Amino acid sequence: MPAGLHTAKPRLPVEGHLPSFDGATGWLNSPPLTAEGLRGKVVLVSVWTYTCINWLRQLPYLRAWADRYAGQGLVVVGVHTPEFRFERNVANIERAVREMRIGYPVAIDSDYAVWEALRNHYWPALYFADAAGQIRHHYYGEGGYRQSEMVIQQLLAEAGLGEGGRPDVVAVDAAGLEIPADWDSLRSPENYTGYARTENFASPGGAVPAQRQSYSVPGDLRLNHWALAGDWTIGAQAAIVDEAGGKIAYSFQARDLHLVMGPEAAGTSARFRVLLDGEPPGPAHGADTDEQGHGTVTQQRLHQLIRQPGPVARRTFEITFLDAGVGAYAFTFG
Repeated sequence: MPAGLHTAKPRLPVEGHLPSFDGATGWLNSPPLTAEGLRGKVVLVSVWTYTCINWLRQLPYLRAWADRYAGQGLVVVGVHTPEFRFERNVANIERAVREMRIGYPVAIDSDYAVWEALRNHYWPALYFADAAGQIRHHYYGEGGYRQSEMVIQQLLAEAGLGEGGRPDVVAVDAAGLEIPADWDSLRSPENYTGYARTENFASPGGAVPAQRQSYSVPGDLRLNHWALAGDWTIGAQAAIVDEAGGKIAYSFQARDLHLVMGPEAAGTSARFRVLLDGEPPGPAHGADTDEQGHGTVTQQRLHQLIRQPGPVARRTFEITFLDAGVGAYAFTFG
């Protein structure tokens, strides 16, 4: 092929039109944006919620694309649509945006208006709109980063805004929660603790919805089964520990174990202790625990409790709350 010539890329189909953002209940990092006001720009809409581990692992790429292509005509718009009730709290969203170093505009979509306008069903989700306001591509879940960036490049080139045929893509240096999952060893799927969506709850007698109940852990937990011990109230979204000493046990196989949790009362905190196969986690502790498994929960967010440095095998995780009043919402793995 002669130098400077590139094989033409197939034209991306039109999947619909970029909907209005009028239903957003607020904006961060920007005055309110409109679909009409964004005409002439390539727009990448990122549907997210701040406790979603899949979105957290996507975030380094969103930051990098926003930085690299903003000067060429790309606008990244985050649409924060809450999964859990506490994710409707604007102060929680503001803290997440600040701590996660999100500099692009964020629409607060607490009423699901933008979610519905996009006909979306997933966290995370990406929608790519061209300079004419037409959605030309979408991607659900994490991964596919090279393909997504090539779509950005193609739409910028079509609009005469970017460099056509650019061969390189961004390289990110992820850290902490943003490190990709260890897919080869991962055998545990996401699971919820609220009665509306939980699976594999193993405490004898089963879950008693919306009532304070004393639970116990069975003698043997099968892989991906979990149980409570002590006094808990299992609500639709969360299991809330009612008395100090309440415990969760979970049999899992993954490098990382995360728990979405937080104090139910604003401005409070609670101490906890984590064990792995009945022992302090040592070098397998996560960012939110020390080597002895001690930690304090002060915010409603995703907490990394285990990150194993060595070979991954089936393990039994335990967390004991030394103070009452914590809501546990979901386990995720990586």
